Amino acid sequence: MQASCTLIPGKEKRVYQGHSWIFRSDIAKAQADARPGDVVQVRAANGMFLGQAFYNPASQMALRLLTRSETPVDADFIRSRILHAIAYRRKFADLTSCRLIFSESDGLPGLVADAFGPVIVIQIMCLGMDRWRDVIVETLNEELKPRAIYERSDAPVRRLEGLEEKAGLLCGELPGDIIMSENGVKFRVDVVHGQKTGYFLDQKENRAAIAPFVKNASVLDCFTHTGAFALHAAHYGARAVTAVDISEEALATAKRNAGLNDFGQISFVCANAFDWLKAQTLSDERYDVVILDPPAFTKTRGTVDAARRGYKEINLRGMKLVRDDGYLVTCSCSQHMVRDEFVRVILEAARDAHVRLMQVELRTQGRDHPILPSMPETEYLKCGIYRVEKL
Repeated sequence: MQASCTLIPGKEKRVYQGHSWIFRSDIAKAQADARPGDVVQVRAANGMFLGQAFYNPASQMALRLLTRSETPVDADFIRSRILHAIAYRRKFADLTSCRLIFSESDGLPGLVADAFGPVIVIQIMCLGMDRWRDVIVETLNEELKPRAIYERSDAPVRRLEGLEEKAGLLCGELPGDIIMSENGVKFRVDVVHGQKTGYFLDQKENRAAIAPFVKNASVLDCFTHTGAFALHAAHYGARAVTAVDISEEALATAKRNAGLNDFGQISFVCANAFDWLKAQTLSDERYDVVILDPPAFTKTRGTVDAARRGYKEINLRGMKLVRDDGYLVTCSCSQHMVRDEFVRVILEAARDAHVRLMQVELRTQGRDHPILPSMPETEYLKCGIYRVEKL
């Protein structure tokens, strides 16, 4: 018989509102036979059935809802969810340059799968999903027939689930070079040593959105990492691109990517972007388009104020470097810096920079990273495109 967990009175409201996470502090009682990693029934204080969830008492996020029905959670259930996620992407995406599975948004808590050319990379971040690794690999292999499936479950968050960090080849053989095409731009992807799964796919649609603004333009791309925005600017006809990043290793990859595409108009600068932006505002150099795509400045609610100051600083400096009637493309991937707060910071920076902004677009992550309106945590990326008018 399936074990169950009963919630504290009132805590069922979060579930009714459509959220998929239930915290350990919300559980009144877990039956003695509920084991870590099991699929358990979730019940309200009055005994009403709420759904089935992965259970892990070692994690603060003790219950991750899988389904609100009593359908059996077995290999067929996991397989059908994977196929459903892929079928959605087939409607609009290139399945060789795409996030195939986006965790809770696809009803598969703790599971991410990214496709890079002939290789699929998976991450498994919760104990319950970890038990279904073989089914996940088998289903992806049968449906998409990649050359290799590689695992990058080497993030520290696994330790919060009581799991060891894990990385390695799961099936097939990795090619010597993994080449992926994104919006017609070629990238080498390092799935073994690159950040997260090897490359950030969530900005793919936003990178395409810069096309009308960079043609024949001088472009500055700060926090370029491996050059994704810079290469797209060159691809869409920028006459000159300056790409800045603090990491020599990342810039070396960016240079190789530029060579792969025969882009000769990109200059690479290894520098701390904060210091470099400050120094540039004292110079006479100005750009038609400035792109700011920094790493997350905060990963917890407790550091949002510091992150806010960081975002204001780079946006203030970036706006000062945009020519009159030029464009600012500014991004934040910090989940705890919510959209409204991010916009407020940009407006404060505009006031102090003595510019007027016209919002062209306020975008989010691509459609292959779907957002659940009932679960705000699934929306994390902000990308604003603004025309900048000097006052």
